[in-house]
Amino acid sequence: MPATGFFWHERCFWHDPGAIGVFASPGAFRQPQPASESAESKRRLKNLLEVSGLIDELAVRKAPPAEDADLARFHTARYLEALAVGDRAHGGDAGDCAPFQPGSLAAARQSTGLAIAAVEAVATGELANAYALCRPPGHHAEADQGRGFCLLGNIPVAVMRARALGQVGRVAILDWDVHHGNGQQSAFYADPEVFTVSVHQAGNYPLDTGTFAEQGEGAGQGTTLNLPLPPGCGLGAYAHAMATLVLPALEAFRPEMIVVACGYDACAKDPLGKMLLNSRAFGDMTRQLMALAERVCAGRLVMVHEGGYSEGYVPFCGHAVIQALAGSETAVPDPQNDEIAAWGYQALQPHQRALIDDWRERWFDHASPDERCP
Repeated sequence: MPATGFFWHERCFWHDPGAIGVFASPGAFRQPQPASESAESKRRLKNLLEVSGLIDELAVRKAPPAEDADLARFHTARYLEALAVGDRAHGGDAGDCAPFQPGSLAAARQSTGLAIAAVEAVATGELANAYALCRPPGHHAEADQGRGFCLLGNIPVAVMRARALGQVGRVAILDWDVHHGNGQQSAFYADPEVFTVSVHQAGNYPLDTGTFAEQGEGAGQGTTLNLPLPPGCGLGAYAHAMATLVLPALEAFRPEMIVVACGYDACAKDPLGKMLLNSRAFGDMTRQLMALAERVCAGRLVMVHEGGYSEGYVPFCGHAVIQALAGSETAVPDPQNDEIAAWGYQALQPHQRALIDDWRERWFDHASPDERCP
């Protein structure tokens, strides 16, 4: 049987956003510190896979960097040239909170290349499913600018390439990063063959996108779904959102592949999010998606690593996801999993239930699931 793929490359860990801490840029009263988006959480995830032995159960792969023709399917020529100019000079900011240093473009192209290879391997049946340990992340990057630590649109480029080559048709993209998946939304907003779903913290980043009212345009009307959850959502709220809206909406779309923008900044330990998930929650959501993928698209599921800024806790979340993908019994004990689950307000709160139920009613009421599927 095809295995679970694990795609990574050391080059991705060498991307340097600069010493900006949690800020978008340095300043006179901002003491330099490592950037929040650093290599450490990703490197620690890979190291944990090595130490637990789970990596020995995976099909470990490298991949070539993304080629110009593939990047050009999503990004404008002007933006790609601006990145190249900055990379040859002294770095800069790719747009909105997307700083980079010389050498970052090579890392970004490598990161996109990992997503491309993972999507292709699963689309063609070479692998059952896959995890791409991408860095820099990509779910905020838009056609003409970088945003939120993201330089290139890893998932849009990979999906556009696979569709252009006839490897896959209808694709569903689920983004559970704590920040809105504006990059995927902008890439496919008018495309009826790609369904983008984003479950994120309301009003975090970006501030100008991610409302429930954004549901696509033109032929793509009804193929964008945003769930901007209020801060403080935990296990109960995410479980309710997945069971009552996210999974039914994905199943109604009948994709041929599901791609997940797999960020871990909705975990309780993240400095850039205000949600309460533990590592078990990410494993549970992965198993739910695997069951759905088996029903609707022959199990074709790809996880592409996005955000997550707790260097100590991201590895436990990622290990839980990859263990679930591989159907493995190789577990690692999360020393804070049960403690987080016992925190107050982990149960579904009345205001959370009311909001999610209202979205579900509005989403399914104005059109039947069959009518939503072009």
